[in-house]
Amino acid sequence: MRISPDNMILWQWGLFSLNGTLLFTWLVMAILGIGSWRVTRRLTADVRIPAGQHILESVVSGMTGQIRDLFPEAPEQFLPFLGTLFLFIAVSNILAVVPGFEPPTGSLSTTTALALCVFVMVPAWGISRTGLRNYLMNYLRPSPLMLPFNLVGEISRTLALAVRLFGNMMSGSMITAILLAIAPLIFPVIMQAFGLLTGLIQAYIFTVLAAVYIAAGMEVQEKGGKTNVK
Repeated sequence: MRISPDNMILWQWGLFSLNGTLLFTWLVMAILGIGSWRVTRRLTADVRIPAGQHILESVVSGMTGQIRDLFPEAPEQFLPFLGTLFLFIAVSNILAVVPGFEPPTGSLSTTTALALCVFVMVPAWGISRTGLRNYLMNYLRPSPLMLPFNLVGEISRTLALAVRLFGNMMSGSMITAILLAIAPLIFPVIMQAFGLLTGLIQAYIFTVLAAVYIAAGMEVQEKGGKTNVK
């Protein structure tokens, strides 16, 4: 049993190789790209709308509502980034029920790349909303002695985000494989349903944590101890 799709080498030439992680990542990207194009090319404002548009509007409305809880002023500006994170992770995990497909989220390299995207966007949005000085001052609060601890916290938070998703997906795959080996005629349908639910939950948790980190980076703490989000 492969722990990670990184170990699935499909093609190699010298130092260059194509593994399962890259292949399945491109496949998920192609599915999202083609699916988005097919759904959005025939958008209509009529009373009767296509099923694809109805699903799309429900997903966008649901994600916007969740984002609005953290960013009440303008949640739409965070939707492209956070929505893309959620859809990529969710589709990757859902496709795990397809025989032969190994979700790229089961690779530590993929989850690290996603966590690094969040790591970059946190200061990017924080500086754009609060200014460079105010953002950097957050690392010196409540005391300048906290600077190294705050920096370590930023790095450890990113590592935890990557390892949490990777660990949950890897453990879920291992448990499923063990149960299927014990009782292959009883557990397949149950474990596939459980895998779908777990995959959606992990996508939701990752996206919510990313939103929380971004919101924290946009906070400005005033001298009196009051915290505001611009």
